Amino acid sequence: MGKPMIVSASRRSDIPAFHGAWFMEQLRRGEVTVRNPFRPTRARTVSLKKQDVDAFVFWSRDPRPFMGHLPEIDGSFPYYFLITLTGYPRLLEPATPQIEAAAGFFEKLAARIGRRRVIWRYDPVIFTGQTDFDFHVGNFSGLADLLAPFTTRVIVSFFDPYPKVGRRLKKAGIDAAEAAGTAEQQRALLEHFAAVAAAKGLEIQSCAEAAIAAGVRPGKCIDEELLNELFGLRLSYRKDPGQRKLCLCQQSVDIGSYGTCRHGCLYCYAR
Repeated sequence: MGKPMIVSASRRSDIPAFHGAWFMEQLRRGEVTVRNPFRPTRARTVSLKKQDVDAFVFWSRDPRPFMGHLPEIDGSFPYYFLITLTGYPRLLEPATPQIEAAAGFFEKLAARIGRRRVIWRYDPVIFTGQTDFDFHVGNFSGLADLLAPFTTRVIVSFFDPYPKVGRRLKKAGIDAAEAAGTAEQQRALLEHFAAVAAAKGLEIQSCAEAAIAAGVRPGKCIDEELLNELFGLRLSYRKDPGQRKLCLCQQSVDIGSYGTCRHGCLYCYAR
């Protein structure tokens, strides 16, 4: 076996929600073709064979369609889930699951694989007329009440104004320059989040953020330390060179394609 490999499925799309059958086909084949998102004519083959994959990390807003595939993966590959739940208005998230439904699948997934393998992402924090500072204070607290029994960690990140997303927000009457908030707003909000997380027994981390607040440590969505603890692996840390400067994620291979998620989130860079 060569270098340790974690397969990220995926920052580019919600594979568990929309492309689970495709993923399982590739897994059974033992390989997947991954195209360069900036040069689609360039592609490479990534092995999905058991001897070549150390772990999978699944990113999703709705893992329900994927749950039936888990028995085939169990026992062959270590994995955990990153589940995004923000509970924003439909202007921002036109097709994501309702909060009550999300709490239900958090519970089912945690019961099946354990709370430590179900990580909540409150990402991105975006400031708009409908989601201002006070909204986030109350919204995060309410979601923490619901999800604390089913997870042990929450990861928080603030909106990044990518140009194409900025144009999309502008059409909706949202100023992308203000959507990330000021450094003071970010720090103050993280302090509120830290207090809520501590009260609920949740570990809280930030994701690729310069903002610092007591009780919130810079974290990793792709976390080799967690994988080592959960599965007895011996992965050594390698920062992913393909991610943002402040991103601390372990190096991984993203599969899937941009533009294939159907949740339609207004702020999403992967659309």
